Amino acid sequence: MRKQIMSIISLVAVVFVLGSCGAPRKSAGGAGAGMAESGPSASQWRSGIKGKWVLNTVEREDIPSSYTVKNIFDEAPVDCFVGSIWDLPTGNHRGSIEFRSEGTLCADGAVRTIVWSVFNPGKGMGEPQFQFKKLYAGDKPSNVTNGYRLDLSYADEGSLVMRMAIPLDQGQGHLVFNFTRLD
Repeated sequence: MRKQIMSIISLVAVVFVLGSCGAPRKSAGGAGAGMAESGPSASQWRSGIKGKWVLNTVEREDIPSSYTVKNIFDEAPVDCFVGSIWDLPTGNHRGSIEFRSEGTLCADGAVRTIVWSVFNPGKGMGEPQFQFKKLYAGDKPSNVTNGYRLDLSYADEGSLVMRMAIPLDQGQGHLVFNFTRLD
């Protein structure tokens, strides 16, 4: 009996450790980029990104320096999001973005309620993406039709990287969101 209990405890511990690990993803530009490499599943991404995160930097990738990104998520300029706290809890996936930047167009201390999930496009249809909808007082998530998706690039116990496509006159660039875990 004692052996069975120890086996069950060991199994649960292994499942917990594997489930709590982040979901690192292979770089899109690495060797074999033309091959169909499978990254983490949507459920692995969900496990890897839940928690509280601070957005440390937003970098421009393949966006000309002369190009101006006026605002993101139909909310505010990019700089207003730097330092924001993204709370992505488990359960009903109702989270928040708390702004921590001061500036003429920034609302320091404002909190935007969101509902988030990991979009799973299906086998062979692309990689999972982080998606969220902004909720205003009285909104039901099922009634909100506008939302946002970001490509999931990397996650581990302490960091998270997501990329947002920015359409340009010729092609597209990306904003790269670099987060660190708070809890």
